[in-house]
Amino acid sequence: MEFKAITIAEFLNGTIEGDENVSVSNVSKIEDGKPGTLAFLANPKYEKYVYDTAASIVLVKNEFVAERPVTCTLIRVEDPYQSMAALLELYQQSKGQKFGIEQPSFIDSSAKVGDNIYIGAFAYIGANVSVGDGSKIYPQSFIGNNVKIGANTIIYAGVKIYDDCVIGDNCIIHAGAVIGSDGFGFAPTPDGSYKKIQQVGNVLIEDNVEVGANTTIDCSTMGSTIIRKGVKLDNLIQIAHNCEIGENTVMAALVGIAGSTKVGKNCVLAGQVGVAGHLTIGDRVTIGAMAGVTNNIKEGKIVLGAPAMDHDKALKTFVVYRRLPEMRDSLSELQKEVKELKARLNEE
Repeated sequence: MEFKAITIAEFLNGTIEGDENVSVSNVSKIEDGKPGTLAFLANPKYEKYVYDTAASIVLVKNEFVAERPVTCTLIRVEDPYQSMAALLELYQQSKGQKFGIEQPSFIDSSAKVGDNIYIGAFAYIGANVSVGDGSKIYPQSFIGNNVKIGANTIIYAGVKIYDDCVIGDNCIIHAGAVIGSDGFGFAPTPDGSYKKIQQVGNVLIEDNVEVGANTTIDCSTMGSTIIRKGVKLDNLIQIAHNCEIGENTVMAALVGIAGSTKVGKNCVLAGQVGVAGHLTIGDRVTIGAMAGVTNNIKEGKIVLGAPAMDHDKALKTFVVYRRLPEMRDSLSELQKEVKELKARLNEE
């Protein structure tokens, strides 16, 4: 499907500079722009590409000032990144949407499914399941007994949702995710073996949550593991039993949260962060990549390192780490000089 510059500008409330009738049918990165595509310039370090890009249309900020002639058509907007996101959503909606129930699939007679839904082939819908209007469940997904899925939620292929879990409205759960698997609970016995502690809780995912591919969210021992509204989880994340993740918190790939930890609102956890169990992470906390969190963190803090420490202290520590080889050489030199001085004193 093609869109003209004038149509895009009207949709985004933007201002055109160039040919308002130029059309695009795809998108591209500004550094790899191709004719007939639309790109965007949000990060100043990519500005050099706007002058030579082959993209037909580029979204730029209202205040952008060109240092030399631009051959493409520009559309000035308040926020190019947000505008691009809106256009991609429009493009996705323009593509063919799936509806109906494919066969073979299994839907228990007690399950209730809403209007305008899609259930793919080989999906399994258990007893007393509720699926809201407009939701889509892709092939080979497993929806356990008593699961509730809200409206306009997408469950991609191969997702497993265990019994009694609750998924809100407008959620996206990507392929291979597992929701509600048993928490890691075992009691040591006198003979040194471990006895499994039955996990009888569930997972509660509120509205507008996105869960990445192959991410696992364990059910609670009792009660609920809770993912609050607006949370965004990347691929390959582990959320253990009895955790609570505050609204609008985002986590990058390979984050691991141990059991019974509470993470506040609007937090950012970068890749490969590990958080120990039974901790409290305050609101608006930022945790740098590969950090190891072993203590509570107060709201608004930025922490780095393993063990995690305040941003400023961590930077000073990293400086020392980098200088360790030089410090070792200096120490060896000092030890050598001290040894020589002692030898001279002994001779005297």
